[in-house]
Amino acid sequence: MSQDISRNSVGKVKTSNIIYPIIIGFGVIGYMVYREFNPDAFKAISFTSSTVFWLGVALILMAFRDIGYMIRIRLLADNHITWKQAFRVVMLWEFTSAVTPSAVGGTSIAILFVHKEGISIGKSSAIVMATSFLDELYFIIVAPLLFFIFGKGLLFDISSSTLAQGLFTVALVGYFVKLAYAIILSYGLFVNPKGLKWLIVRIFSFRLLRKWRYSMSVIAGEIMMSSKNLRSRPFSFWLKTFGATCFSWTSRYFVVNALLLAFFAMHDHLLIFARQLVMWIMMLVSPTPGGSGFAEYVFTVFLGDLIPVAPDLQKGLSVAFAFVWRLVSYYPYLIIGAIILPRWIRHKFHFKK
Repeated sequence: MSQDISRNSVGKVKTSNIIYPIIIGFGVIGYMVYREFNPDAFKAISFTSSTVFWLGVALILMAFRDIGYMIRIRLLADNHITWKQAFRVVMLWEFTSAVTPSAVGGTSIAILFVHKEGISIGKSSAIVMATSFLDELYFIIVAPLLFFIFGKGLLFDISSSTLAQGLFTVALVGYFVKLAYAIILSYGLFVNPKGLKWLIVRIFSFRLLRKWRYSMSVIAGEIMMSSKNLRSRPFSFWLKTFGATCFSWTSRYFVVNALLLAFFAMHDHLLIFARQLVMWIMMLVSPTPGGSGFAEYVFTVFLGDLIPVAPDLQKGLSVAFAFVWRLVSYYPYLIIGAIILPRWIRHKFHFKK
């Protein structure tokens, strides 16, 4: 099975694919700048020593996010991989996420990344499946809490009620997709892995779904391999790994807060955090690589009104902040992944010609 995963997955991720999200993202930003550019908007901001400090904090928060992932992977691997290996896995995994649509996922590729660092294929499957479970658990717990605190009115308080309702529907669909996936994953990992595999194979035997049957059968097999490993873990283990998960995601969502604090005195920090989490759920249904284009657009719609300037200046500034946000939180993974991936493939694979 190791060879099957390797041969089927290597060709799915190419460094040349970085051009597509860059074109889409820059294209959307360029279009919005063309429509919304207002030179007066930039008079409302100034660069000070505080600007440098908070921009540095934003970069540190992104580093914390990756450190949280690295801690989690090492815990799941029982520290059988080094910090350098963990860093490499995280960067390759993030690169994969950046060049593929969120809905497509990259489970088999992520398993390959872990496996090629010296972890058995069964344990690699367990690590990736546990990671998915913990990520979904974070969203499932935190999103309702924030919705309870702010309500639909504040979370979706944007200029167009029709657009607000549309985005609310997208977020709701994204949340229930995550919830359904987490329930299925939990059932397969902790309750009845054989039963889940049987059900998946049966469902994807129908004519309309048959073309995905092989891929889903492989995933179901991975869940079965993961189950025994994960069910034997003590509660303290899950507490540590979930803590690392919370540290990682929370660091990611406070990046925008730091970017705004670089130029303004901000107060609605929890609301900014909450809207980012909702944005991330909505990005699940984006068909573009890494949510390119969609992420930039939703940022301007969803967070623009929280920038403390006159309403007629918010749109222009929100476009600029969307670009800076993606420069800090998205494009670095494209660059780092494009550097690491070719060397990693040459080092880890020796396919016969």
